This record gives sequence, structure tokens and C-alpha cells, in this order.
Amino acid sequence: MPPRSSSDVSGRGRHHWWPAALGVVLVLVGLVAWLNQSPRPVTSNGAPGSSDGPSPAAATTRVAEAKRAPWVPGAPRRIVIPRLHVRAPVLPIRTQGDTLIPPSDPQELGWWAGGARPGAARGSVLVTGHTVHTGGGALDDLEQMRPGDPVVIRTDHGWIRYEVRRVHVYAKGSVAQHAPQLFSQQVPGRLVLVTCEDWNGERYLSNVVVTAAPVAGSR
Repeated sequence: MPPRSSSDVSGRGRHHWWPAALGVVLVLVGLVAWLNQSPRPVTSNGAPGSSDGPSPAAATTRVAEAKRAPWVPGAPRRIVIPRLHVRAPVLPIRTQGDTLIPPSDPQELGWWAGGARPGAARGSVLVTGHTVHTGGGALDDLEQMRPGDPVVIRTDHGWIRYEVRRVHVYAKGSVAQHAPQLFSQQVPGRLVLVTCEDWNGERYLSNVVVTAAPVAGSR
């Protein structure tokens, strides 16, 4: 069964989910200082901050060593998570002051545009979304993901398939402590999904972080 639209949350209209959704905003505040200090997005030639494409020498090396053309990094447009029955649009988001805020609609996900793009040789593609304790958020059941589960992203250059490698629930304060490892831009290209978990009736106590690796030849 596909997830409910935001207008169906609790059956009372979309404005009622907003207080419950703030948990993911609060945790990301602690990460922004680190994110803003991380290297610039990594492009397809693996060079941080470059947007001019590979040099002729680099291109020649790739042709000689690779059997297929590398993925072309692209901005994510939609994410498909079969286990969660999710097909959600993805919108670019940037920091606002010291806060990284996902799209207000919990059925939409936000991609941190200051990080890597899907298909980049290196870097973490950070995607986040609001959690709604009454239901209706695309990532409400993210903790149910399992290693080996597929996640597919459509970019403006095609589709890229990822496979979940790790699912971990962190206590609220510990995510920022692990940020250098969880959201590094100096790792082989990967996808990182983040949302809130463990609603206690007043606030979220934890965060779910799912890490996935691209599947070779899945383009």
C-alpha cells in the first residue's frame, strides 16, 4: 500500500503534521556547522569543486581502463524505495542560516545540494525528509530497511540503483558526533538517508541513518 498523501495525515488536514515533523530539523541543526566546512561537491572526475569536466588526459585514461562509461553525476529528481512502497520527489535544499530544513511536505524529500550528486565518484549524497508520528511521511518507516534492500534514484541524467549496506539508529545527540563519518565527502560515492525516530509523545529521541552503495552497471 503506497504511503498516504500529506493531506491524509491523521485525517485532519496537512497543517496538523507540522509540529510532529520538526524532529528532523532539530537534529540537522547540529550537523550544519560541520557540513558547511566539508569540501565542495565532488564531480565525475573525482576533483572537488571542479565543474569543467575531466581533462583530456583523464578522459584518455578512463577509456583505456574502463569497459563502460562512468555515471554522469546529476541532481536527484525522484527516489524509489520498494520496501517502503515509496516513490517520492526529491528537491534540492540548502542551509538557511545554521539550519538544513527538508521540504515542508512530508511526502517530498530534500537533497543537500552542497554535497555530492548521485553518480559522483566520491562523496555522500545526503537525502532527508520529515517524519510524522501520526503517519504520512515518506520516510516514516525508514528503520525497517535492511542490508541488501534496493533504493533507486532518478536524476536528470538517468537512473542509479543503490543497495543498502547499513541501517543504524542513533540517539539524538550522537548523530552530530558521528557526522564526519556519516556524511563525509571523501568516501567512494554513496547515498545516505536520514530521518527521525522514537517519538515519545512530545519529541523524537533518535535518528535513523541508512547508508547505501551504488550497484555497478545498474544505470
